[in-house]
Amino acid sequence: MKVLVIGGGPAGMMAAITASQNKNQVVLIEKMQSLGRKLLITGKGRCNITSSLSMEEFIKNTPGNGMFLYSCYQKYTNKDIIEFLKEEGLEVKEERGNRIFPVTDHSYDVLKCFIKRLQKEKVEIHYNTSVKEILFKENENGRKIAVGVKTNKGKILADKIILATGGKSYPLTGSTGDGYEIAKKLGHKITKIRPSLVPLEIQQKNLCKELQGLSLRNVGIKIIDKQKNKTVYEDFGEMLFTHFGVSGPVILSSSAHLVRYKNIEENLKNHTIDLIIDLKPALSEKKLNERILRDFEEFKNKQFKNSLDKLLPQKLIGVIVERSKINPNKKVNEITKEERKTLISLLKKFKLEIKGFRPIEEAIITSGGISIKEINPKTMESKIVKNLYLAGEIIDVDSYTGGFNLQIAYSTGYVSGLGLS
Repeated sequence: MKVLVIGGGPAGMMAAITASQNKNQVVLIEKMQSLGRKLLITGKGRCNITSSLSMEEFIKNTPGNGMFLYSCYQKYTNKDIIEFLKEEGLEVKEERGNRIFPVTDHSYDVLKCFIKRLQKEKVEIHYNTSVKEILFKENENGRKIAVGVKTNKGKILADKIILATGGKSYPLTGSTGDGYEIAKKLGHKITKIRPSLVPLEIQQKNLCKELQGLSLRNVGIKIIDKQKNKTVYEDFGEMLFTHFGVSGPVILSSSAHLVRYKNIEENLKNHTIDLIIDLKPALSEKKLNERILRDFEEFKNKQFKNSLDKLLPQKLIGVIVERSKINPNKKVNEITKEERKTLISLLKKFKLEIKGFRPIEEAIITSGGISIKEINPKTMESKIVKNLYLAGEIIDVDSYTGGFNLQIAYSTGYVSGLGLS
């Protein structure tokens, strides 16, 4: 059987390898001049391959239709991708937050494993080839059957087609949303395309500019809907201030949840979504008060503005002093209990107002895509077009940061590359 795979990202490469291992003639079509461009930039160029958590936890970490992936996750797990890399000579290591990386810290070494396996499996690769449309015929019941593709270099016929063109984030890597249009022409519904795992813009832009480049480790965050007095998302970890707002792992994961929050556009327009940062999550208010009292005792003859060096990063001190409304020149031993209470509240609930998301071009992944209602979760075959299979980011599934989205690519790619249903 001849199988065509459209897209040379992790989902497409895995699909091509699996299809070839199942004794098929496989052609992989890639519109760029090389494979896996987006894979190379994941994990800041180190490639966060997957997570060490159980596959049940993967589903919990996938706010975008996680249960749809249940069958794929049973058939191809995090252990399977680790074993695949080991077979190609690449060992992995586990880091903070259950993240799995290559021991070499280079994403190119992960890509090399895929390329080596594609070569071993004798997959035919067509570079600089863009698919314009999927060709189909109709059976006696009027159902479409995929029979081939039309490319910028002519037609290619096949018995099975796997569409794995990625989403719309990082367009320079080739993810420009072409696959959505191809699927739409065939009658597939595309849910709203939005950025996910994306930095957030903050209303207090001047404050963020002042703190630009400051990385905070081990902080707690809460995203609050002020209108409903409801916690939308809660997390703990690392974040970063930028010239436009905030970024970093906990912020990116919060965006994956926030983008799917009901009426989010309206909420942002009405300025009702707050980001609350707990700068000292390991300390209760009582313990924090004791800590501050110790510091104040040590610096009792200093001015307030010079008394927080042990408590906070240098860049943050000026902002905290200003927000506390305590006279910066006041001697520490003159600070009242009420003023100290204000300082504690500020450190535990440092509030910023979320203005919106950064553009989709800056997002790590895309939220939205081909509706899961139109895909068989056990085989990844389209319910609209027979012999058409779908894999990776083009589907309406997305996860938090931490290796989960790459696992979606491997698992859906693997299942779509298996035999015909």
